This record gives sequence, structure tokens and C-alpha cells, in this order.
Amino acid sequence: MRKGLFIGINDYAHVSRLSGCSNDAMAMASVLKTDANGDPNFKNVVLTSAEDYLSREKLEDQIRELFSGDCNVALLYFAGHGGFDTDNDEGMLLPQDYRNTKDGIRISDILNWATKATKIKNKVIILDCCQSGAAGEVRALRSESSVVGEGMTILTACKKEEPAMEGAQHGVFTGLLLQALHGGAANILGKITPGSLYAFVDNALDVWEQRPVFKTNVSQFISLREVSPLIAKEILRKLPEWFAEAESTFDLDPSYEPTEATFLPEHGEVFAQLQKCNRHSLIEPVDAEHMYYAAINSTGCRLTALGAYYRELAIKGHF
Repeated sequence: MRKGLFIGINDYAHVSRLSGCSNDAMAMASVLKTDANGDPNFKNVVLTSAEDYLSREKLEDQIRELFSGDCNVALLYFAGHGGFDTDNDEGMLLPQDYRNTKDGIRISDILNWATKATKIKNKVIILDCCQSGAAGEVRALRSESSVVGEGMTILTACKKEEPAMEGAQHGVFTGLLLQALHGGAANILGKITPGSLYAFVDNALDVWEQRPVFKTNVSQFISLREVSPLIAKEILRKLPEWFAEAESTFDLDPSYEPTEATFLPEHGEVFAQLQKCNRHSLIEPVDAEHMYYAAINSTGCRLTALGAYYRELAIKGHF
């Protein structure tokens, strides 16, 4: 089972109003509710200031509830104001009734609740708020540790003491996350992991813009969402058949190219699959600029490092 808690706060009683946080929470919950093929993914609770009054007490209760029980993945997403308590050297999430630092929800407390949830295999925390990069640091003045516990992944919009910028419809960070979850961060198999989310966002942001932060303590990345594979699994399973060894060459000749008089339809079917692998950087032509010339000049094609990796996965029966 997978469950998610999505919080978005626009309207604050005593600090400045934000514009897109409620939309951010709803959009994130919507995209993670199902995989691209419609299969159920996360069972979600969505809390926004448009529908509820999100006091500190209410939010703490909901976050504690998220990190309770027994499930495979628990995901917390927060969009709203973040703050930093300089006296205690720690970051905070600001509830709707925030007045001063004693009203903030300490990120270190959230991490401790998540760490103690030993029956939850994977804990994912995504924060789109200012100061969010403080998450996962050891807090200096408290006895309990708030470092990144086992099975935990933290992805934040910005570094400690940086602002999280808002865009036209979504926060800059969340806007990129949504692009990534709709397929921009998918691997060859169509899986989107926390690591690929971070890589997508990090590459999209300019060096002078806010810098996302990624911290994790997991033995293996989980897939947060799945989209259509870039290459069908039945094609990937043929890699060990085409390439007996990772360093092998698949011989080509003009019979593989439909424009040639010696063309064989059965070769053309294989060549089309090899070309698809080439387009996604699993295969490269030998001594030729394009696969077409590798066939015309009777050279061949070989696996790239990425192709060798997926060949090994095929041998091990991972798909």
C-alpha cells in the first residue's frame, strides 16, 4: 500500500499570502494518484487552505497519522511558507495560524516521526518552501537525532536560507516536479524515482536560481510513478539474444535497410527495433554516423554502457 499527504497553504493569518500552494498540492496529489496507464498508485489525503483551516495542531496530527501503521511508501508533500529558527538552528514548516517560531512545525520533529515509523518501508518527504534545505541536518540543541533515517528520502525546493520561488501557476520547484512525474524523469522502463526527480529539477534550474536539495538513506530507489516505457520490454529482452556478450557487435548489411534491393522483411523488423534502441542511446553504430550507414556499409552496431546495463537486467529477469 502507498499513501500520501499533500498540504498546500496560501492563506496565512499573520504572514504574507501565497498564491499557488493549494494548486501545487492538488496537482501533485492528482498526478501521483495513478500511474500513466490508470493503475492506482497513491491513496491520498489533500489538505489545502482553500478547504480547511490548517492549524499547527491539525497538521501535526495529520503528519503523525501519515507516519503510522504499516505500508510500503508514505509520502509527505508540503507547499507553503517555511521558516528557520535561528535560536535552535532548525527549519520549520509554517501552519496557517503561525505567529512566531514556537508555532512552527519543526522539520526535525517530522523526520523523527518518520524515522520511528519502522513498519513503513519507504518514507518520502518533498518540501516546496523557503528554508527547506535545512531538512535532515542534525539539530544542535536537542538530544534526538533528526538525520536522514533508514528508508528515508528528502527532496526540497532550495538550500537552507534560500527562498523557494513561485511561478505563474505553480511554485518553480513543483512545476518542474510535475513535468518530471508526467514522464520527463522516466527511465527506459518508464519508472520515475526520487533520484531521477532530483536530477530532472537540478538540470532544469540555472546555477543562479534556487538550488534543490536531495538527501537519502535507502538501499534501492523505489518508483514513485510509472509511465509508458521508452522501449517495450519485449525488445529489451532481446538484447542478450542480439549481443551474446556486452562487447559483442551485431553485424549489419544492406538486407536490413528497406531502401536496398537485397532487403529482407525479417531483417527490417529487427533493424527497426535496433534503431529504436539507438534513438534512446542503448546501441550505437560501428564506424558510421548513423545506423543507416552501418547497414549500407556492412559494419554493425554495439551496446553503449547504458545498453550493457539493460542487457544485464534482461539476463537477470528484471523485466
